[in-house]
This record gives sequence, structure tokens and C-alpha cells, in this order.
Amino acid sequence: MSVLVTVLQVIVLVCESLLAVLVAYLLLLTSAAVVGAWRARRAKPLGNPRTRFLILIPAHNEEKLLPDLLANLRALDYPEKRYQVHVVADNCTDNTAELARRGGAVAHERTNLEQRGKGYALQWLLGEIWAASIPYDAVVILDADSIVSPNFLAVMDGRLARGERAVQAYYAVRDPDRSWSVALRYAALAVLHYLRPLGRMVLGGSVGLKGNGMVFAASIVRRYPWSASLTEDIEYHMALVLGGERVTCAHDAVVWAEMPGTLADSQSQNVRWERGRMEMVRQYVPKLLAAAWDALRTRHGKRAYVLFDAAMEQIIPPFSILVGTSVLSLLLALILGAASALVAGRLAWQLNGGLTWFTIGLGLGLLLGQAIYTLTGLWLAAAPRRVYLALLAAPAMVVWKIWLYARVLLGLDRQGWVRTKRNT
Repeated sequence: MSVLVTVLQVIVLVCESLLAVLVAYLLLLTSAAVVGAWRARRAKPLGNPRTRFLILIPAHNEEKLLPDLLANLRALDYPEKRYQVHVVADNCTDNTAELARRGGAVAHERTNLEQRGKGYALQWLLGEIWAASIPYDAVVILDADSIVSPNFLAVMDGRLARGERAVQAYYAVRDPDRSWSVALRYAALAVLHYLRPLGRMVLGGSVGLKGNGMVFAASIVRRYPWSASLTEDIEYHMALVLGGERVTCAHDAVVWAEMPGTLADSQSQNVRWERGRMEMVRQYVPKLLAAAWDALRTRHGKRAYVLFDAAMEQIIPPFSILVGTSVLSLLLALILGAASALVAGRLAWQLNGGLTWFTIGLGLGLLLGQAIYTLTGLWLAAAPRRVYLALLAAPAMVVWKIWLYARVLLGLDRQGWVRTKRNT
């Protein structure tokens, strides 16, 4: 019995050690993000607007929310002659196209029931724009259920003027006071879309693409065809990184998107994300690690880090899974420690006791590190008080996410693209 307890303790230690590597990497990004936030306050003001933007909005039955975005875009602090809005009404059965025209946008209507989803819609829309030879310097991609900060294009113009070719805005949650699940989503995106990209900017990595609030120089979208996978933004980022490009972040340009008000309403969206993530891990992580090794052998250290960091971003599981497995490891360490004390002799307990206290201490350290990571992200993103209070409901979110993740892992949820339910 004592031998069995020892073997189980060693297994727990190995699991905690793997988790510690991931948490340590998140704490590295956290420290770098704090440095980045300090530097950002000393950034130089932007110059005069020069970039001609095309704002692309894929929309499927978005007559409720699209007018808000179009009104928001008309009020941007940027010369109206230097940007044009294009909406692709994709397989719509409502008045999306008509409302787009009323809102001052160029409406494109697409019907293809076989190739459905945002990726196909953007592929088609870019083809229409190229066929029409519309002049532009950069492309902005926004979801129809979003609004942006007034300085959005001005900030992006400055970034492009500095030579940045692919830029991701801070993608945040709209109206986090609406429910506890929306507030928790705000917290999740604060660390995923604000802290991590800011840290990666300091360390020289590529911040990734988040699917909304993305800006690309014209040469990028012409060279790299848009993906039509379930997670087309992640796949596009993989293509850019492997092609030698780097995505930067503009945390001072914000896009706020509506999120489903309940966990049930967000299930299809989360299933799509997790299925897509798993596909990207299988397809691209080996390529990224191999390319990173080649870059390291040829003494291209900066490129090697960009590739390795992009692989790490895919390897790190959803934060709820990381928290859940850390809690489980700590509980197992406590249970095995108690079992060891009950069944072991004095000498065996002395041997097992050191292992017990080490695994318990490591488990507590894992949870402390994740707490520091989360609270720092909320602080950097200036999260409202409601978001901090919603952390009390985080255990329910963790349990739900583990259940959903397990279903995806076991192949029980295999639906393709499904439009996320909108709030009424």
C-alpha cells in the first residue's frame, strides 16, 4: 500500500511539474505586460492620418446589432474620406443588406449554403473588392455585433506608419454588468486579449489574432489567402508566423463585442473555438516547433522565439482547464498525504512526508501564480468592480468548461459552424 501511495504521489508531482511550466510562462508574460503598460504611458502622440482603410464586416442575419456598429463607425475620429465600410450579408434571411446600405456601407449579398461561415464570407468579399479594383492601404475586420473606440483608426494609422503590417486591437466584452457569465468572459478576455499580447510585445513575440478588431496592410491580405476553417483567425496567424510575419497589439484601440448572456447560449461558440484549437494544435504545433528549431540552429534567435511562443499559445489549455487540473492535483496531493500518514511506518512516512509536503506546496504555488496572473490582467485592463465580484462564481464556470472540453475531446460535439445566439 505504501508503495502504491508513493507511485501515485510521483504521478501527481509529474503532473504538477508540467502545470508549473505553463504557469511560469504565464507569469513571465504577466511581468512583461506590467513593463509594457509602464512603457505605453510614455508613448509618443500619433501623426496626421495617412492610411486608406477598408472596413470589412461579415454579417449573417445581423439586423439587430449591425446598425449600432455602422453608427459607431460614422462617428470615428478619423477623416471620413479615408475609410470605407463594406458589409457582406452572408446567407441572410432578414434585412441585413438593406440596413447596411441605410447605414452608409457598401452592401454585398452572398448566398452559398454549402460554404457557410465567417471565413468563406471574408474570402468571397475580398475577391469582390479585388475584382472592383477598390484602392486601399489596409483592411480592418470587425464582427457585426461590435463597436470600436473613437480613436480606433487613428491608432491603427500610427501603427502602420511605424511599419507594423498586422495589428490586433484589444478585443473586450461589451456590457460586462449584464450577467455573471458575461462578467467572467470579460475577465477571461482581459488576460487573454490584453495581458498576454502586451507581454508578448515586450518579449518580441507575435500577439496572435483574435478574430475581431484585426488590421492588415494591403500587401498582407494579398499575399496570404484568408482561411475558412472553424478558427480562421488562428490559422491565419499560423500562416503569418510561419511566413516570417509578426502580429503586434494596439491595446489603446478597443473593440467591444456582445457576448451571450448565459453559459447555455455560449455553448456552440465555445465548442467551435475548442474544436478549432485542437485542430490547430495537431496541424501547426509540430510545424512551429520544427521551424523554431531550424531558426535556432541557424542563429536566428528572435525568429525562433516568435515561433516557439506561437506554439506555446496553442499548447496552453483554456484557463478554466488549467485551474481545474491545478485544484485536482492539490486535492490528490492532500488525499495521498493523509493516506501515507495512515498506512506508512515511521521511516516510510519520513520518506513520503517530504514528497507530500512538496506536492502540496507546489499545488498551492500553482493556484497562487494563476491568481496573480488573473488579478494583474484585470488591473491592467481597468476591469469594473462587477468583474471582480463575478470571480466568486468562477468555480461554476470552471466545472462547465471542463465538461464542455471533455465532450469536445471525446468527439461528442462535432457540429460545424453554428451562429452564436444573440441577446434580445
